[in-house]
Amino acid sequence: MLTVSQVSKSFSGRVLFEDVSLQINRGDRVGLVGPNGAGKSTLFSLLLNEASPDTGKIAWERSASVGYLPQESAPAGAETVIELATSISPEMAAARRTIRLHESGQDTNEDSYHEALRVFDENGGWQLEPKAKKILAGLAFRETDFEREARTMSGGWIMRAHLARLLVMEPDLLLLDEPTNHLDLESLGWFQEYLRSYPGAILMISHDREFLNALVGSIVEIAHAKLARYRGNWDSYVEQKAARAEQQLSAFKNQQREIASLQQFADRFRAKASKASQAQSKLKQIERMEKIEAPEADQRSIKFRFPQPARSGSRVINLKNVDFGYGHVQIYRGLSLEAERGQRTVLVGPNGAGKSTLIKLLAGVLTPDRGERALGHNVRVGYFSQQRTEVLNTRQTVLESALDSPNPQSEQTCRTVLGSFLFRGDDVFKPVAVLSGGEKSRLALVKLLLDPPNLLLMDEPTTHLDIGSIDALIGALEQYEGTLVFISHDVHFIRSMARNVLHISAGHVTPYPGDYQYYLDKTRASSARAAITAGEGLQNLQPQVAPSSDSERGPGLRELKEQKRAQAEQRKAAARAQRDHAKTVTELEMRMLTLEARQKDLATALEDPAAYAPGGNAMELNRQMMAVAEDLERITAEWEQAASALQSATSDSTP
Repeated sequence: MLTVSQVSKSFSGRVLFEDVSLQINRGDRVGLVGPNGAGKSTLFSLLLNEASPDTGKIAWERSASVGYLPQESAPAGAETVIELATSISPEMAAARRTIRLHESGQDTNEDSYHEALRVFDENGGWQLEPKAKKILAGLAFRETDFEREARTMSGGWIMRAHLARLLVMEPDLLLLDEPTNHLDLESLGWFQEYLRSYPGAILMISHDREFLNALVGSIVEIAHAKLARYRGNWDSYVEQKAARAEQQLSAFKNQQREIASLQQFADRFRAKASKASQAQSKLKQIERMEKIEAPEADQRSIKFRFPQPARSGSRVINLKNVDFGYGHVQIYRGLSLEAERGQRTVLVGPNGAGKSTLIKLLAGVLTPDRGERALGHNVRVGYFSQQRTEVLNTRQTVLESALDSPNPQSEQTCRTVLGSFLFRGDDVFKPVAVLSGGEKSRLALVKLLLDPPNLLLMDEPTTHLDIGSIDALIGALEQYEGTLVFISHDVHFIRSMARNVLHISAGHVTPYPGDYQYYLDKTRASSARAAITAGEGLQNLQPQVAPSSDSERGPGLRELKEQKRAQAEQRKAAARAQRDHAKTVTELEMRMLTLEARQKDLATALEDPAAYAPGGNAMELNRQMMAVAEDLERITAEWEQAASALQSATSDSTP
């Protein structure tokens, strides 16, 4: 279906690919991996004809269709979510728009209406909407979201709508760039199962090893300007790559010994007339050899020593008889929990169970309604969430931000750590104000690791990290001597870090005093990923005690009715709070977009040499740029608070 033949591509004198070839057949499931900057996204650009190879050829089977999901920032206009999901082609999008306008009375042109109906019918439009609704529901959209304008939703939800569009479209080849970044665990599980039976071929870039293991039949690695294909999933690729490297190293050493022996003979006897011809023959033999290269060093083997926090007392933090809820919705009642120095604990359980709420209670971000949060001796708390970027000063560069710490590290240490988290070369001089959300998240993580607290609380720390950076984070945390509590959907990260597991469901916390495999064994989970979000079914595996008297057998009919009525009122109150938070988030996002557009216009104006000529307005433009940056920083902080409140209302409001 797709053939890449002897393609080379360079940018600014740097060779990304050199004489590479690749074949994708119908039904293939291929994972595309490689270090950041190796050229994965560039290869996608070549396949999409957005860039041209310097040499070589890319050939598609006639009539083959392709669908592409970028990693970030897919467009959204005035169309609704369901319209976006069913826009499988420009013609279908235009036909649906015409039909909607006509049926709403905004367009009375009968000819265009009937033509739109014809196009819609010929392209199977009547079957698309039920299919799109099923897919949108699988991606966690509610029915009330279907008629919302897509542009009023957050970037992550817009990406989900575009993913739904591709699945509705069913192209012959899906090109997916980090498709799991914007999915929660339950949506990810649905998406993974959906792709198992997808009828077309898939070529995906992903940092999720569990996802790759479940889906792909081969791995294509981009490294050192070459493509190498390995049959099997991620785990098989790791084994094969290690075996290849070992074989190459052995062959390299053998050849070097042979070369040294030949060179030694030539050096020893070239001056003797009787041996000169033999010596010259040995030198020519060396020249004719096809040299074996030494295996390239693995970029993930970067080692550096992180600073260690001050030692805390043996009892680090204690929650005593804590009650907490959002409005009338009770999340925890009588919760008691203690963490000891050096523990590494992962929180698992279904969405909405209260994992993020618990980690915020531990961090002091949320205050208990009743009960006590007590810190141990000399405990310093650090909390990292996906929204926690207020620790960044937008007026600084990336390097200045890393150096700005109460316990500053050397520039060399900062640059080494920044490089491990994808800030390489001149990237360290980029202003924080222009970083993407993912880049800001990574920079906040770097700052936390360069000056770590002795109680580290982390909510999904691997989001927006590639595989090499995740390994760097694991390496850093393996050195970490403090106490770690975290939430993650990355099975590899959990297996590497967790030494204790807390399962949370419906406000109940069940401890498992062992690593993640111990937890899987005890709960008899169906899979390592499914166990992360497993719900109350796991509690049924715990010993049950039968009630000993009538008073312990549970509430009567009247009490059950009262309980259901109270729960209904709680749900209504939670829904109202959720709508209010969503409205605030949308309004702030629109203000942020306006400010970012203004910032971009000012930056363009400042690039004009005329602004610095006599009578130019460079000073005024700089003043405006600073004012816009201040406004954007303030609005972003407000948005982060509002988004956090919305996340809490939506994720943790269901007891």
